[in-house]
This record gives sequence, C-alpha cells and structure tokens, in this order.
Amino acid sequence: MSAIIEMRGISKTYRRGGEVLKVLDEVDLTVEAGDFVALMGPSGSGKSTILNLVGGLDRPDGYGKGQAGGKILVAGLDVTAMSDRELPNWRARHIGFVFQAFNLVPVLTAYENVLLPLLLTPLDRAQRKKQAEFALEVVGLADRMHHRPRQLSGGQEQRVAIARAIATDPDIVLADEPTGDLDRASADAVMDLLERLNTEMGKTFMVVTHDPMVGERARRTMHVDKGLLVDGLPAPHGATAGGAPA
Repeated sequence: MSAIIEMRGISKTYRRGGEVLKVLDEVDLTVEAGDFVALMGPSGSGKSTILNLVGGLDRPDGYGKGQAGGKILVAGLDVTAMSDRELPNWRARHIGFVFQAFNLVPVLTAYENVLLPLLLTPLDRAQRKKQAEFALEVVGLADRMHHRPRQLSGGQEQRVAIARAIATDPDIVLADEPTGDLDRASADAVMDLLERLNTEMGKTFMVVTHDPMVGERARRTMHVDKGLLVDGLPAPHGATAGGAPA
C-alpha cells in the first residue's frame, strides 16, 4: 500500500480574543490507502482540526504568509499549495465528508441531498442521477430516496449523509463523530456500513470519535492530546494496521 494522506510538521493556532490557543504542534501523520483510522482524544485536543486540514476546510499556520508551516499531501497533491478557488473542485473529486449532525438540507429529498456534491463534477445529468441512485442503494435506502429528512430516523439520516459522501466516488471519507447523535443500535448499523465501504469498496476512512466502540472497530487508532499525536497503535480487535505512528 502507499500513503494517501501525509502531514508533515503541521501546526495550527487559533486566537480567541487576546488568548492564543495552540491546537496542533508540528504534527506528523501518515495514512495508507485503504486504511480505517480512528482519531481519539479529549474535546479540544485537535482531532477535528486534523480532519478539517486534511479536507482543506482549514489552513495550517503560515498559509498566506509566503509558505505554510508544514505540508499536507492528499492523494499525491499538496493541499497546502492550493488556492481557495482550487479547493472546492479538488474536494469534489477526492474527499467525502460525514458529520455528527448529518447536515442534510431539510427541504430536499434524500436523493436531492445526495445529488448536491455531484453538481460540482463534470458529469452530465444522467450520470449524476445514476451515481446518486447507486449511492443510496449502497447504503440501503433506495426505497427512501424521495423522503425528506424529517421523514427518516436518525440512523437513516446518517446513511443518507454517507451516501452523499460517497456519491462522487472519493478516495477518502472524513467522518467527524458519525455515531455521536445515534442510539447504540443505529450506531452499530452505521459502523457496519462504514466497515463495508472500507473493505468492499476500498475507501480510506479517517474518523474522529469519542466512542470506544468506533475505535475498536477501526483498523488503527491514534490518540490526540494537547495538539500532539501521542501514539498510533493497531486497534484492539487485531485488524491489520496501515498507517504509521506519527
């Protein structure tokens, strides 16, 4: 396998009023293609910041001041060198996002929500329709495609969000607390789905979670504490680990 995500010397500082918060401190991280990595740690430790930087939703320290203080390579491309104009098209090709709060548009049907990221691709209308319907079929919601979010359970809403994340056939899926708003049965079903997408479709997953069950089902767990990756150990169930310790 080859590395699909590489972070080298990445720092991130936020300012809140007069306070300076060092969220990440020269973090190094490698994730191999096809891996399933869980980032764990206390709130405010920098887990979601890592996810946002990998997905190009945030910028590391130094960006816009001549050069970023480090480098992030995703699918062989330097995200830290991309302009704000380039990033949306890059994300549409390579990255799928899943969030704790689902982030579905309430007035749109499941099908229309899944269709949204496909509007950023060069696919024609028939191709977009085919991929949206296929994504909903993969997550087991082909019979709910014309339902709006309020007509779905929480677990079904998250499956729609996962269908939206994979509709463009991205290399990487970034999930921030994907089971956080779900009951145990729905959370287990969502994890079953994510594992299947990882093993059967070869999607690379990076998941931020507080849920020990999610960490146990990942191929690799990494712990973030005070802006540092403090270890990178194989998951307890003994699955094959792909990423290297940071």
